[in-house]
Amino acid sequence: MGLKIFIHVFGCRSSLCEGEFIAGTLKSYGAEILEDLTRDNEKIDAAVIVSCSVTQEADKKCRQLVRRVRKFLGNNGILAVCGCWSQALDENIARELGINILAGSKGKNLLPEILRQKLMSNDKEFQDIRTQNIFAPSEWEELAINSPVMHSRAFMKIQDGCNHFCTYCIIPFLRGRPVSRPIENIIDEIKRLIDNGTKEIIFTGIHLGIYGRDINTSLAELISCVSKIPELKRLRLGSLEPFCLDENLLDALADCEAFCHHLHLPLQSGDDEILASMKRGYKAGEFVNVCYNARKKINDNLHISSDILVGFPGENDNAFNNTLNVMKSSGLGRVHVFPYSERRGTPASNFPEKVPHDVKISRTSQAIQLGRKLYEEYARKFINSDVEVLIESDNKGHTRNYLEAECEGEKNEIVKVRAINYDDGRLKCERRD
Repeated sequence: MGLKIFIHVFGCRSSLCEGEFIAGTLKSYGAEILEDLTRDNEKIDAAVIVSCSVTQEADKKCRQLVRRVRKFLGNNGILAVCGCWSQALDENIARELGINILAGSKGKNLLPEILRQKLMSNDKEFQDIRTQNIFAPSEWEELAINSPVMHSRAFMKIQDGCNHFCTYCIIPFLRGRPVSRPIENIIDEIKRLIDNGTKEIIFTGIHLGIYGRDINTSLAELISCVSKIPELKRLRLGSLEPFCLDENLLDALADCEAFCHHLHLPLQSGDDEILASMKRGYKAGEFVNVCYNARKKINDNLHISSDILVGFPGENDNAFNNTLNVMKSSGLGRVHVFPYSERRGTPASNFPEKVPHDVKISRTSQAIQLGRKLYEEYARKFINSDVEVLIESDNKGHTRNYLEAECEGEKNEIVKVRAINYDDGRLKCERRD
């Protein structure tokens, strides 16, 4: 192929997995994959943007990058856009933006070959390959890779779609019904990745915890099967809804030697009334109990990270303080804090009792500060302890329990180190070998 193709991924870990598939397939065709538009100011032949639509700000960023890339490409390059934002994009607007290939949440498995054909034939005609009825029953779209192109770790999507419909979230309307990847396909890809030198695999999904319900299996059963692969050294899970962490899954994780002791459980709010308004499906006390049970079953030092959504309609000072208290009582580590912003098309956008902007900003700052304090308290537990770090880039990587760490090592190398200090958000470590 001999062409240069720029790829940029917005959004979640599932999008990262989709971007890796596109990059890996195009690279197998002979293309050079670029992740920087300004590198050496070189000419590029095509660009692929994996878009996100989780917030209206995400929509804005996608549109801005599309305009920038179209300008960078000039009249000759081919621009392909896929993902959640493009799923709902009006065709006329897509044409005005200069998009040549418009894919949505589905059809990403077809995109690399369509782009290759267009490049080979110099065909710049607009082509829309989106699935118009996103809620139509569908089978799993295979997005397997042999090794990561843009990352050291391998993000493996095993589930797509969501049927939970939180009142603030647009994603179920853009991703469609839940669908799961067959276990045998997952195991085959894990073995290929390991054979090609991958040290860590992360299972991802839009609603990961309900994996398997549509194909008569479960995430617990998958973990049990995967744990029998002796060459697998590090396995992580993407975000899990708290109510999905049942006893069967906890047992499977506890018995899996490769499982890295970290779980990401989105809290969003620590106030029962706000949680009910969000339709999260659990109460604050239940979240705290889930964290307690997970540590009891898996490991006392299990790292539990979370997401917090601040300033949801109806959130008063008491509700916000409840959130801060639950952050502390559940022993959270890393916390991602987001101020609520209205998302057109969701029920919450019509809710009364809007929280003023300045109040949201103040509460967001408070939650971020608490999150940093909790993360530092958790990280400092490991000072003067031996830990294992996977080097990802520039002598930086993550411990098994997902603490950022800094130590000497080559990219994709797992090193044994002694944590000697914590500074600037990272454990500072010395090699022990």
